Amino acid sequence: MSLDPPGYILSLQNNIRARPISWEGAVRAKTITDADLKKIKAIDKVRKEQRKQTIEADIPTYTALLLGDGETKSIFESAAKRTDIVNYMLVLTGDLIDDIPQLTESLIKHPHPYKPLLPLLKQSASPEEPIPLLASSVLASLLSHALIAQPKSTPEIDEALPKLYSYIAALSKTSDSNLQDIGVQEYSALLRTTKSRHQFWQQRKETLGPLMDVLRTATGGKDSDSTLHNGGSSAPSIRSTESNIKIGGGVGLQLLYHVLMVIWQLSFEGKLIGKGLDEEHDIVPLYTQLLRVSPKEKTTRLLLGTLKNLLSYNKSTLMPAALPAKLPAVLTNLKTRHHTDPDLLEDLESLTELMTEYTSSQTTFSEYASEVNSGHLRWSPPHKNGDFWRENARQIIEEDKGELCKKLAEILSKDWANDKQVLAIGCNDVAFLVKEAPEKRQQLERMGLKARVMALMQDENEGVRWESLRAVGEWLRYSFDK
Repeated sequence: MSLDPPGYILSLQNNIRARPISWEGAVRAKTITDADLKKIKAIDKVRKEQRKQTIEADIPTYTALLLGDGETKSIFESAAKRTDIVNYMLVLTGDLIDDIPQLTESLIKHPHPYKPLLPLLKQSASPEEPIPLLASSVLASLLSHALIAQPKSTPEIDEALPKLYSYIAALSKTSDSNLQDIGVQEYSALLRTTKSRHQFWQQRKETLGPLMDVLRTATGGKDSDSTLHNGGSSAPSIRSTESNIKIGGGVGLQLLYHVLMVIWQLSFEGKLIGKGLDEEHDIVPLYTQLLRVSPKEKTTRLLLGTLKNLLSYNKSTLMPAALPAKLPAVLTNLKTRHHTDPDLLEDLESLTELMTEYTSSQTTFSEYASEVNSGHLRWSPPHKNGDFWRENARQIIEEDKGELCKKLAEILSKDWANDKQVLAIGCNDVAFLVKEAPEKRQQLERMGLKARVMALMQDENEGVRWESLRAVGEWLRYSFDK
């Protein structure tokens, strides 16, 4: 799936191409050499085919012009004080990378292909300034080619890729949707190899976080509890043209599609990222809600494809989240619509089969056990069902020498700063265990559950404090009753 260049970048590039530059003045000031000027003039303001023939006849010369050759500096270094020349050469370099594969191959084989360009990312404290913006576009294009052409890691790629990701992350954090879209498309250009996806995931606190914020906003709000678990949805606002389509929270369709593309590309590393996406972003409920509000086949296709990749690799971790999020019902609803995209239909069928296989093997107890063993609790039906606890509390405590309770203690031992409801649910479960099996309370206490729920009475979150108070109350009630 290839993406069209961002309109904002195209407009900037066209504006720079149209500006006059005093090349001769630059030579007189010794900013560039006469030899540099002759090379530039030979390919400046000429037909694309003529430019290609000129460069292909002298690839080493033009590689040296752009990147230096040990004896001469790169044009970006020698003309560093002339922002008009740097801007123009960045635009020209981007054109050459797109149009002349032989030159691109020579550039990525250069001993230091990114060295003249990386400092330009820090040319300004503001990420939307033309020089860093254009430099990131050139670097993304160069690195995209290099990652595919050089599957083995190189020191140059290892240095450049994290720096470029950090710059793009700054773009994606801005409030300007044009700049966000540029950043997201540059991510997409880079995420075509396992190496680049692993590096993206390694930097996920800065790279992934802003993208997930966009997706949460697209559901109609960041508070997933208010919509994701109660079946609520936010209808998309559809205007006259696709470019004007807005989803919940005012997210544009184009930006949503490009963000979903990035997460889809990342999902091919499903085994690596599944648990983290679950714990840090509650990915299955989020994507289930996005399926409800998805306005186009192309966004639905990416949502289904991502879920299929993630669930296939992480059945024990992610499947327990699918039932309380009502994913099976959403898939059933999607099947009633008229879809024509073959990839969408194939992924919809695969996901439906995965869910049918999982739900057919689940009893209420096994559903609860799967959720606890996944390491991430949600308000699924068993947690508040008194009959469930009356029937299963002792089995939960006794089965496999208390392994489920040990896992529950492990879950409660974490701080869950980004998902406090996990602690509230865990305290709820402890309250029911003590209530229904009071004779087992010493066993639960030895696992550290009593001490932990008592500590959580001081938690900053009101829901956690309430549920922990209820759990401690069950211990005290038994003592007083006795």
